[in-house]
Amino acid sequence: MTVPTDLLASIPPYVLVAFAALAVLALPRRAGHAVAALATAFAFAQAVLLGDGGTGAHLATTFLGFDVVFFNVDQFSLLMGVVVGFLATAAVLYAYGSEAPTWMTAFAMLYVATTLGTIYAGDWLTLVFFWELTAVTSTLLVWQHGGAAVRAGYRYALFHGTGGTILLAAVVVHFVHAETFLFSATAGIHPAATVLAAIGIGINCGFVFLHSWLPDTYPRPHVAASVFLSVFTTKTAAYVMYRAFPEGGMWLAYLGGFMAVYGAFFALLQYDPRRLLSYHIQAQLGYMLAGFGLATAVGEFAVVGGFAHLFNNVLYKSLLFMAVGVVVYRTGVEDIREMGGLWRVMPVTFFVYLVGAASITAVPGFNGFISKGMVLDSAHEVHNYVLLLDGGLLWWLLVLGGVGTFMSFIKLGYYVFFHGSATLTPDDATPFQTIGMVLAAGACVFFGVFYTQLIELMPFTDLILSDEVYFKPYSQSHLTESAALLVAGFVGFFTLKRPLGWLAHRMPDVDRVLFPAAFYLGRGSVWGVTELWAAVDRATMAVAGAAMRTASDPREALSRAGVDVEIRAGIGRSVLFLTLAAGVALVAFLLV
Repeated sequence: MTVPTDLLASIPPYVLVAFAALAVLALPRRAGHAVAALATAFAFAQAVLLGDGGTGAHLATTFLGFDVVFFNVDQFSLLMGVVVGFLATAAVLYAYGSEAPTWMTAFAMLYVATTLGTIYAGDWLTLVFFWELTAVTSTLLVWQHGGAAVRAGYRYALFHGTGGTILLAAVVVHFVHAETFLFSATAGIHPAATVLAAIGIGINCGFVFLHSWLPDTYPRPHVAASVFLSVFTTKTAAYVMYRAFPEGGMWLAYLGGFMAVYGAFFALLQYDPRRLLSYHIQAQLGYMLAGFGLATAVGEFAVVGGFAHLFNNVLYKSLLFMAVGVVVYRTGVEDIREMGGLWRVMPVTFFVYLVGAASITAVPGFNGFISKGMVLDSAHEVHNYVLLLDGGLLWWLLVLGGVGTFMSFIKLGYYVFFHGSATLTPDDATPFQTIGMVLAAGACVFFGVFYTQLIELMPFTDLILSDEVYFKPYSQSHLTESAALLVAGFVGFFTLKRPLGWLAHRMPDVDRVLFPAAFYLGRGSVWGVTELWAAVDRATMAVAGAAMRTASDPREALSRAGVDVEIRAGIGRSVLFLTLAAGVALVAFLLV
């Protein structure tokens, strides 16, 4: 049976998902969530089917006089469409099982729709349009929960509004030099816009010192909202980073390496489970960006590693947020020190947590082992040739980030499921929560075991599966490296558990300074502008009042100045004087 790719390519998935958001509000709760799940499942199926021959620029037209492509289908956008559609379906089922409010699911669908719009954009103008809409819809998703999420949502909006503005500036600079917005016409962003694009996209990627919105925002909203938020904004940003810099650069690779260490380190200091996971979003993005950056030294293999890690991260990161979300949903507790012993009463949640933790820490047999191995191999190849002068430090940064990741998830699992006595006896996951988690967990195991299926989804498949480059993840060297990281993680956590607890209360992140500084700077700016306006207004009104008083009674005005003269002027002389004054003013204006 021939797949009607022309018909599929004429239906942008984000349109259907946006309509599903309206259906969620209009229909009864069960029916609305069913429509939402079907719409996201269509996005997944469409991406899978278009991979068999539907690639190309679809819905290409002109908008505001510029050439644009509203539905660009290539290896990279299809890869993103597959994982976004799959995970969004699982997340909708999880949201239904978590008693998520209808408005939350509706905002989540709009968020997914704008994410798909960004992914399938074929030009920078369309991409920026959907990029900004994604910031709006995700902010609404945060705000919907109310309470502490409102103020965090404002900070989130400020970060993403700033990043979007900078990215827009980069796109304008790009257009001035390239004279086109189309991806197909240029290889990435124009060099003149490099710094602006890196910063604008880097805010959404969680660059070190630009990342504070991540751990600040994602622990605040409904647990189901956190599942959506944890995967779409940051992974879309990593995808856009590759669009901007397809040839990579060691600057990007090293930024990724430092993100891996920084995120893992601060994750180790957290006791809020969702805040811990949020820091690991930054750490895992570091591996993706390292892969993309290493393209300049290693080539397409590194790019495949970056995209494979992006794909896998969407699966296991959402799974971890789901598992932790079930614990928070059932217990109402958001401090892991107040948990413990839950593996006995929540066996399903414990099992899927183990799958997610094994995946993110790159245990053999799980998907993270495949993609992280590809990125480490790419860094190691540079390490072998250039030693510490170039890639060697990067390799050690990625390895150190891996050890920190092991330690973090040993800590999280220990405190939540084993630490202390089981003083809490909550129910396990609801049926629909379980379905959503099993879908994500099954994918983590499937792509870890049948890793060629993962590689075949990636771009440059022929190269990676060729005899010259064929990647062998279960080689002795990879298994030995994984075992060493696992042992280092266990020993490191139980050796440093007490010092880490001490450090957790004494090691602030940049938000400790950034947020108050931004608050008082904003307040001072508002006060300064307001007072300046008031001063100008007072001065203007004083001059106007003095002019009116002088014009109405010039003799009185002169007498106040100490001049006692008789002023008499006929109407003719007055008109002549005013005419001369107006003429002088006109000449002065023209000369200026």
